[in-house]
Amino acid sequence: MVLLELRWFTMSITKKEFKRFEKQIILKNVGLAGQKKISTAKVLVIGLGGLGSPLLLYLANSGLKNIGIIDHDKVELSNLNRQILFNDKDIGKYKVNQAKKVLTKINKEIKLSVFKSKLTKNNINQIISKFDIVCDGTDNFKTRYFVNDYCLRNKKILITAAINKLDGQLFKFDFKKKLPCFRCFMPEIPDNKNNCDTDGILPSVAGIMGSLLANEILKTILKSRNDLSGKMIIFNADKLEFRKVKISINPNCVNKC
Repeated sequence: MVLLELRWFTMSITKKEFKRFEKQIILKNVGLAGQKKISTAKVLVIGLGGLGSPLLLYLANSGLKNIGIIDHDKVELSNLNRQILFNDKDIGKYKVNQAKKVLTKINKEIKLSVFKSKLTKNNINQIISKFDIVCDGTDNFKTRYFVNDYCLRNKKILITAAINKLDGQLFKFDFKKKLPCFRCFMPEIPDNKNNCDTDGILPSVAGIMGSLLANEILKTILKSRNDLSGKMIIFNADKLEFRKVKISINPNCVNKC
């Protein structure tokens, strides 16, 4: 196979790869060096629901090759309005298995690490330690706190989002820096545990927030100067409003950020 050599960036890319990703390679913020960073980054996606589905599609189509996916659930009929990785034929099958089939069809070069299990204290280090960036798309606070605390202790980059009704929130925590954590923003699990099952969700909100997750991951890989660390984005689909809010370190945080 013919190779295009880029000696000053000590990397090579095939003609096929260049043609496939040329629309992003020509961007000043990406280039061939940036595409190399994308292809070699290691990203773990926790939860293959309404957020994880569009996120994974965009990561795969961006040329990211090292992806981990973890989820222990099977596809249900009620998932299909927003979990766009799946269709009717997938109902009753494990999400990770069906996601693997879709992603490998998008790009045969993808190296998928598949974990058909629930994230626990016994397996979290074995799973997360292999990845540079962790993306939490789960829908329960127990897992969010659990993942937040692990990433903080081990100085991982954590990018997470939440959706409910017509609203979405996006956070980035770069724990290599002295910044607040998720517990600083929400010290305790709220009494009113909102989720899609009880409150509903507009599917386009899941798509928008999943796309924003992918965008923030790519920005992180490319070391964008417009860093979201220590901040959150709040989105409302009805008013079509975005707000960026700074999160402060909570002096009473149990993690003593």
